[in-house]
This record gives sequence, C-alpha cells and structure tokens, in this order.
Amino acid sequence: MIQTLLEPKYLLTILLMGTIVYITYLTKRNASASDFFVGGRSFGWFTNGSAIGGDYLSAATFLGLAGLTFQLGYDGAYYTFCFSIGLTLLAIFVAGPLRRFGAYTVADFLAYRFHSQRARLTAVVVVLAISGFYAAPQLLGAAQILSMFFGTSYEFGIIFTCTLMVFYVGVGGMKGTTLNQALELWIRLAAFVAMTVIAIYIGLHYNQILANISDFKGTIANTAQYTTDGKDVVADGDSWSGTGNYFPTFWQTISMTIGLSLGTIGLPHLLLRFYTNPSAKAARRSALMAIGIASVFFLFAVYLGAVGRAIFIKGEASSQVMSDLITGGNNMVVPSTAQALGGDWLLGLVIAGAFAAIFSNLSGLFIASSGALAHDVYATVLKKNITQKQRVVAGKVAIVILGVLYGALGLLVKDASIGHLVALAFTVAASTFTPIFILGIWWRGMTEKGAIAGLLIGLGVSMYMIFFKDTLPTFLQFNVPGIITVPIGFLSVYIVSKLDRKVPGDVNEFMKKVHSKESEIA
Repeated sequence: MIQTLLEPKYLLTILLMGTIVYITYLTKRNASASDFFVGGRSFGWFTNGSAIGGDYLSAATFLGLAGLTFQLGYDGAYYTFCFSIGLTLLAIFVAGPLRRFGAYTVADFLAYRFHSQRARLTAVVVVLAISGFYAAPQLLGAAQILSMFFGTSYEFGIIFTCTLMVFYVGVGGMKGTTLNQALELWIRLAAFVAMTVIAIYIGLHYNQILANISDFKGTIANTAQYTTDGKDVVADGDSWSGTGNYFPTFWQTISMTIGLSLGTIGLPHLLLRFYTNPSAKAARRSALMAIGIASVFFLFAVYLGAVGRAIFIKGEASSQVMSDLITGGNNMVVPSTAQALGGDWLLGLVIAGAFAAIFSNLSGLFIASSGALAHDVYATVLKKNITQKQRVVAGKVAIVILGVLYGALGLLVKDASIGHLVALAFTVAASTFTPIFILGIWWRGMTEKGAIAGLLIGLGVSMYMIFFKDTLPTFLQFNVPGIITVPIGFLSVYIVSKLDRKVPGDVNEFMKKVHSKESEIA
C-alpha cells in the first residue's frame, strides 16, 4: 500500500489535493455574501489574473487542444487562435465596465440594468445551461484520467470529483477558489514547461517533428495497428478510422471562429471574476495578464500535440503508451506523451496538472452557478431581506445541489470529446450573454424585452442547432454553429429593443457608472 502511494502519479496527485484542502481550510471564513461570492473584492491584478487564467485554461486547453492537434494535425491549432481573440475582446470591451458596475453575479447585470426580476431569472436559466455544458467535459476529463491511470471506474471518477468540488468550493467560497485557481495555473504551466524542455532536449524540436510526420505519413497504416476493446484502430497520419475524416470547409471555419471567439465574452464564470478585483484598472490588468498566460499555454499545447503525433506515427514509444494514445482518444494525448517523454515522474506531474485544470475550471463554474441559485433566485426573489449569514448558507446548499446535477451530466457524456463539448458551451455563451453584455454596456437603446428575447432566442436556436442539426438542411449543419446563432442573438436584442422602445429612464446614469473612471470604487 505504502509503495503504491509513493508512485509519482499517486504522490503528486495527493500533494495537490492536500494543498487544495489546506488552502480551503485557511479561507473557510466567509462572513458575508461579498466574501463568499466575490472574495470581498480584495484580489489584486496578479492573483486574479492567475485565477482568470486558471479558470479559462480548463481541461479543454490542458488536454483538449493538444488532443485536437494530435488528431487533426496543425488544423487543431486554429482553436487556439479563436480563444486568443476572445480573451482580447473581453479585455477591451467588457472587463473594465463590468467591474465599475460592481455586483455579485452575472444576472445582477440585467436585473440592475433594467430593474427587472424577469430579466434576472432568464439570465439564471442561461447561466445554468452554459455552466452545465462546460462542467460536463471537465468531469469527463477527470473520470478518464482516474480510469486510465488509477484503475477506477468512470462512475467513481464522476462521483469523486463532484464530492471534492462540493467541499472545495462550499467551504472556501470565492476566496479559496481564487487562491487555488492561481496555484493550479502555475502547476499546469510547470507541467507544460517540463514536457517542452524534455521534448526539445531529446531532439523533438520543430523541424524534427515535421520530418517525422512527413516521413511516416501514409505508411503507418501498414506498420502500426493496435486493438482496443476487440476493435482495430489504425492511425494513418491524417485521421482516426472510426471517427471520420475532418475537412472543415471555409464556412465551417468561419462559424467556429465566431462561436469560439465571441463565446469567451459570455462565459459566466469568467465574467464573475472581474467582480473580484478592487478596481476597473485592476480588472483590465487581470485580463491582460490572462491573455499573456493563455498565449503561452496555447503555444505549448499545439507543440505538445504535434510531439505526441510524431511519437505515435514514428511508433517508437512503449506498447503501453501506444495503447493509451488509442484507448484514451484525443483527450489523453498529453498524459500519454508525458509518459513517453519522461516516464512516471513526468506523467505524475502532468496528471496533477490535469486535475489542477479540471478543479480550477469546475470551481469557477460552481461559484457562478451557486450565485445564480442562491443569490439571484433564493435571496433576491424567494426570500428577500435575509441576513448575510443566511446568504452564505444558501450558497453552500446550492453547491451541494449543483454537485448532484453536474454529476448526472458527467455520466451522460462518457464517450464525448472534451474539446468539442467545450466548443458547444462557447457557442451557447456567444449566442446569449455576449450580445447582452456588448450591447448592454455600449448601446443605450437596449430594453428589458430585447434582453430577454435575445437570451431566450439565442439559447433556443443554439441548442436546437447543436442537438438536432441532423433535422436541418445540409448547408445549415455546422459543428460549431456560431455563424447562424450569434447573429440571431444580436439581431433579436436589437430588433425587439427597437420595437419595444422602453429604454430605462436611468440609462444615462448607468452608462456614466460603467464608463466613468470616477466610478472605480474599491
């Protein structure tokens, strides 16, 4: 037993979880709703920038982007371009004004902008939908890692991760979540740096990777065939048999660009992070820092995906690594590549990094969704004038409820791709909250009915095109339907607002508050 626990993958993962528990214990005092939901607005730009990076760079980045590059070649790198655009737009158009507005939740923005509880409740529905889409692939990644490298069942992985997150977020609140997210970001960065340094040291620099792929492309099907679960799976250098070829058309590419780029602006857990800064200036600095960190991560992810592709095509890794690259699909490329490059210790560091990515992102989703349930629904609509302590208790109860709901979602996506699931979450966010925040911050003419129509129509259209795309004509079947759903979201807000014309009487005061430097309150 002791010898098993001293294995790198166990030891480093236990150290990570022990550190999380310790930080959570230190930050367990949450005397007010401000402490629990926004960390008392006390985090400077470096800590919050690290936490934003930790929140944004989820399993889709740490595992999914490298996996997409592994599967698709350098076409997979295009995802990183879209994500970078999104963070930049968020920093320019939303970060500062949102912090000047100053609230607890995403739904607060609509409620105060239009003095409407209907708008608040509509926003809650959308927050829960987006967060559910985003939480499911994180749980999928955690369960797959536990299954592949620790021998647990998929179901155990889902239950274990949800239980840990309930404790992590329920006890520490936003304070513990922020500090843990910042720490977990640098653990992931260390794992990627270590893998990159070793890969370059052993000769897998850029030119060598290209040479390997060029030399073995088209011949691997004759020399490397592996069997998993009784089914032959062959890599041919361009696609995996059984998963279908991936040749994105021009319009598919444009649609993906729109969905992923604008989706960043509408992610509730990212928007919430800007409430935790002490000022709008700190919020902008946090966003800029997150852009820099994300750019470094994206560079590493693409490179390491290409390294894994070269290792597999060359066929010189151990049989265990080659088998793991098949059985884990494109979700497990980074851990398998780490084992090929540096053995058990590097694998252990990467597994800890993968858990850090998953825990970091999930904690942000739990906080955002618990605020929607506890603050927006319970404390504001159902039970008004409750005490600060009761608000905190409501937040913790909401987190337990979310643990059950997200766990059920995780069980439903066992065979899905992490990268694709996250892309769908971005599409829903881009079609709903992105139009609301862009137009709500920069256009005086938006009305309550326009906002509600934009949220409901954007949500309905994007969900239909995601789940029922086979019922649509072929030319409307997009993997990421942003080219259709995002314009519909914006147009719905604009057209209904123009028809309604009931602009709030205090819109000028609102605009002054979110755009004036005088409103940068602590």
